[in-house]
Amino acid sequence: MTEPNTDDINALNERHRLRMERKKAIIDAKIAAADKQIGIIIVNTGNGKGKSSSAFGMVIRAMGHGMKVGVVQFIKGAMQTGEELFLRRFPEEVSFHSMGEGYTWETQNRERDIEKAEQAWDQAKRFLADPEIGLVVFDELNIALKYRYLDADTVISDLLARPPMQHVVITGRGAPPELIAIADTVTEMDVVKHAFKAGIGAQAGTEW
Repeated sequence: MTEPNTDDINALNERHRLRMERKKAIIDAKIAAADKQIGIIIVNTGNGKGKSSSAFGMVIRAMGHGMKVGVVQFIKGAMQTGEELFLRRFPEEVSFHSMGEGYTWETQNRERDIEKAEQAWDQAKRFLADPEIGLVVFDELNIALKYRYLDADTVISDLLARPPMQHVVITGRGAPPELIAIADTVTEMDVVKHAFKAGIGAQAGTEW
C-alpha cells in the first residue's frame, strides 16, 4: 500500500479547516439569531420505534436541570413500563399518571376509552395550568386524538394557554395536522427494521 504523501495530507487538512471555518461562521450566525427563550411543543410521531423513548429521555434531561416534570400516559396503563417503575422513585421531581387501560385493540370499548382519555386530559390540564412544572409529557396523546377520544381544538386551546416557559412533549402515531401546525418541533420516526417482524417478541428494557 502506498504511503500517503505529506503534502496531500496537509492540503486535505487545510481544506477541511477552511470548510469547518465557513461552517462555524454560518452556525454561529444562526445561533445568534435564535435568541428567543420560550416553552416549546415537541411532537414525536410516525410508525417507527422511539417516540416514547425520546420523550422519557427528555424527562431525564429536564430532571438533570432541576425541573419538575409531569407525565400523563394515554392508552397505556394495563401494565407498568420500565420508565414508570423508574420515575416513581422520584415523587418530588416527577408526577407520573398512567391513565389508560391498554391498547385499543385490547380494550375494544370505545366509550370506556373515551372516558379514560377525558380523565387523563383533566390531569393534563392541571399540569398545563401549573407554572412550577417545567416539562410535561403526554404519552400516546396522538392516538387519543386520532380516534377522536378527545376534541383536537380543545386540546390545542389548552396547550396554547399554558405557562410561557413550559415545554410539552407529545407522542404517538398519527399526529393530527392541526397539532403539527401549532408544534414547534415535529419528528416523524420511520421504520427501517423492527425485531418483531423477525419473530422477536417485545421484551422488558427494550419495548416497555
